[in-house]
Amino acid sequence: MELKERSKFVPIKLFFKVIAAYTISKLSVKKPEKKIVLVGGNLGVKYEDNASVFHRYLVDHYKDELEIYWMYDPRTSYVQKQGIPNGIALGSFRNYLLFFKAAYTIHGHSIAYDIAPSIDKYIFMNRKTVMIHISHGIECFKKILIQKEDVPLLARCNYFNCASNYEKDIKLTEWGIPEEKLIVTGMARFDRFGPDRPAVEVKKVLIMLTWREWLFGLSDEEFLASDYFLNTVKLVNNKRMATLVSTYDLQVKVILHPFMKKFEHHFNGLGAAGGKVEFFSFNELSIGREVIEADMLLTDYSSISWDFLYMNKPIIFFTFDQEEFLEMRGSYLNLDTDLYGYKANTIDEVVGWMKEIIINKKPLNPYFKDASKYIDFFDQKNCERLARQIIV
Repeated sequence: MELKERSKFVPIKLFFKVIAAYTISKLSVKKPEKKIVLVGGNLGVKYEDNASVFHRYLVDHYKDELEIYWMYDPRTSYVQKQGIPNGIALGSFRNYLLFFKAAYTIHGHSIAYDIAPSIDKYIFMNRKTVMIHISHGIECFKKILIQKEDVPLLARCNYFNCASNYEKDIKLTEWGIPEEKLIVTGMARFDRFGPDRPAVEVKKVLIMLTWREWLFGLSDEEFLASDYFLNTVKLVNNKRMATLVSTYDLQVKVILHPFMKKFEHHFNGLGAAGGKVEFFSFNELSIGREVIEADMLLTDYSSISWDFLYMNKPIIFFTFDQEEFLEMRGSYLNLDTDLYGYKANTIDEVVGWMKEIIINKKPLNPYFKDASKYIDFFDQKNCERLARQIIV
């Protein structure tokens, strides 16, 4: 499964680019004045999640002692628009040269997508760089999906940060990561906002459904017939939902997962309730800002739900395809007993829980009292802990 399309000429170009970069890095006799750090996440297409928050922390606190770079997809323009310092285009010659010179690399999804494209076949050539997997969310929901190219990359990583000892146990027993590589430092992106910050009342609803790799290869006709698409359409077009949104003047934003971009056009025009239900591409909005501004979350199995638990905001889990999801992907959580929000198997149940939250004015997450089972730190010092652990 490819998350990005690759040209048939890429392997040849890549070979010469990597070999040249490696050779020059070895011939360079002058050591850099500062240790080089490469940070990347979201496949380089967006400045979001743990990697970006940690990158900003390093820039703010370590720029005098480290040479810090952010890796980005050259087809995007957000680095220039947001003024992100030291942006390096993924796949460029300088990208690979810095990769072999770096003291540290820090990535959210994969070294081969966030730091140096297609480097999995050449990862053995870099033995000195300390490589850190920072994770893009707490790894407690979806079971890890290991591709062939992931095996050498996971083995090469020096450290895997964990949000809690709960997550550490998953990476130890389920992923098979040696314990000495696991560090419990907290989730960097939680530093953007404080814990236990519910809204006074629920007015802004965020809907974010996660991706399903078994949808990737579908034709348009097959996707339009999928439970994923049909349930999304039925949800936003539900009359009871529309009445609730209109009556209580709710603002509903549906943000599509970036890996669903192939089918994004099918969601155009689906918004209902007088324009108060709107669909957005992942790249149109700042996810961090939307998470902070939203009063509640409606999701299926997305790791964004941890942010809402952390902030003590209500969550509705719409598990319309639970049986298929567990069969095709699996979960580390028991989806019948361990969810930290309201569980809804049907659209009627979703609307019922929304009415309970909205009409009865329940802006808090009743499961917040159990948040410490999954999250160890509530002090907004996650980036600080991680930096102190890995930066030598």
